[in-house]
Amino acid sequence: MSHNDYENKQYAIEGVHTTPSDHGIKNVVGTKGGAVGEAADIYGDLATAEQYGYVQRGLKSRHIQFIALGGTIGTGLFLGIGTAFANAGPVSVLLGYTITGMAVFAMMQCLGEMATWLPLPGAIPQYCARYADPALGFAVGWNNWYSCAITLCAEISAAAVLVSFWDTEEKYNPAIWIGIIIVIILCLNIFAVQIYGEAEFIFASIKIITILGLLLAGLVIMLGGAPDHDRRGFRYWKEGAMKEYVGTGATGRFTGLWSTLVNAAFSYGGVEMVAVAAGEAANPRKNIPKAVRRVFWRIMFFYIFGSFIIGVCISSSDPQLTNENAKGAQSSPWVIAMKNASIPVLPHIINAVVLTSATSSGNAFLYTGSRYLFGIAQNRQAPRFLLKCSKNGVPYYCVLITASISLITFMSVSTGANKVFLWFQNLTTIAQLFTWNSIILAYLGFRRALAAQGIERSTLVFRAKWQPYIAWTAFVYFSLIIVFNGFKVFTQTPWGPDQLTSFFTAYIGILIYALLFGFWKVFKRTKMVKPAEADIWSGKAALDAEVWPEQIPRNMLEKVWFWLC
Repeated sequence: MSHNDYENKQYAIEGVHTTPSDHGIKNVVGTKGGAVGEAADIYGDLATAEQYGYVQRGLKSRHIQFIALGGTIGTGLFLGIGTAFANAGPVSVLLGYTITGMAVFAMMQCLGEMATWLPLPGAIPQYCARYADPALGFAVGWNNWYSCAITLCAEISAAAVLVSFWDTEEKYNPAIWIGIIIVIILCLNIFAVQIYGEAEFIFASIKIITILGLLLAGLVIMLGGAPDHDRRGFRYWKEGAMKEYVGTGATGRFTGLWSTLVNAAFSYGGVEMVAVAAGEAANPRKNIPKAVRRVFWRIMFFYIFGSFIIGVCISSSDPQLTNENAKGAQSSPWVIAMKNASIPVLPHIINAVVLTSATSSGNAFLYTGSRYLFGIAQNRQAPRFLLKCSKNGVPYYCVLITASISLITFMSVSTGANKVFLWFQNLTTIAQLFTWNSIILAYLGFRRALAAQGIERSTLVFRAKWQPYIAWTAFVYFSLIIVFNGFKVFTQTPWGPDQLTSFFTAYIGILIYALLFGFWKVFKRTKMVKPAEADIWSGKAALDAEVWPEQIPRNMLEKVWFWLC
């Protein structure tokens, strides 16, 4: 939709009139503002908005900030980093998480600019369809939905397995715990978005306090202040800073470093959740930029400093890192560091936190998956009944359908089915990287649309820095990881069933994404969106009409709280 089309668009909204703003953008004001006004602005008429309902902006500033924090602290930091550490060594892990963190920051700058201009529920598939190509919106929307649904299963399974850490009498029944966790997560999502926001606020608070405690404990262990009084310093860097992974010498060390890039990319998965929640955020023009700007420091502090601390606390050759029979979080490098330093209580605390982290991730992936499904329906690329929302603004059909996929988790109870489940889970490993690249493509289209429709970037509330150079750099980087993520399989000859399975799980995600894109491209005969015709306006008028009261701190404590949240 062009600017002129937007100016001429008439909304059948009772009691609403439009007036041009200083920037030539119409505002919707009157008796039908809020969620109904936004819905009518998106759908084009009040009748459709009232028929289906719409999501509500029930996520407060503290919810958004802690959702952003929680999105960068997941089971990857507590558990997954151990595998990368064992394969590549401490310096390679530190470099891998730093390099990937910079690329993720560049991608988030792109997403932050779009999400601040037009915060929509689901957001990402809508940006891709509006600014790049409807086929791209279809591909990324359905790709993200099935990725979230399967990852939801993985997180529930992981949470259930973590309970086995305390199973001393061999009476552990995973099916019971899977059922309990599914019910908890569903209840947190089905009633109101405020409940989801409060749950994530609590979960994120627990994770933040824990990781801060672990970082401090790691420094104490490094300097010899633990009960064993062993001053480790940089001892483990000297024994093998960059380990050989595939090959020997410089080649082996490079492949070790490359393996950490792949691992880090998966660990950072979910960092874009804050933009998915933007469509239900109060005062998004203030809260979303604040969350995006802080991504750099969150990545720097939690992941980069965290990988450094792990590297000075334990040896990358410690056999506990690769123990396949470990229960719960026993193979976590943090747990191993505490055990080796003779700190007995902390492993139980860490396992409990990782359990809440896995539950939190499952909660977030159910929310995110349901909003992706809602966004696809708004693009008219999914059945319209999915737009139906409850009085509290929850798209309950989207939530229930996404949650129903979690029943697959019960497959993991049996050994044979567990292998199938893990193979099925691996199909989603590339989906995250495709999502990030799609965000960048949408952003490049968004930039061109702003220029073509006469919008100066200087007028934007949030402007990404160093663009479009960092966008293209991140796009090339993520593309390289997609292409070479399964490099190890090409070094193994002759190929057998295991190599074929590894190749299939490493690259089937590319085929799935290509088929989704190709299907919609052929079925609807879509074309790349022309910058002058890109729809950068629908949904913006009602949002511009919203007024949120300014928070003025009354004392120093509130001043600190408002800065944090």
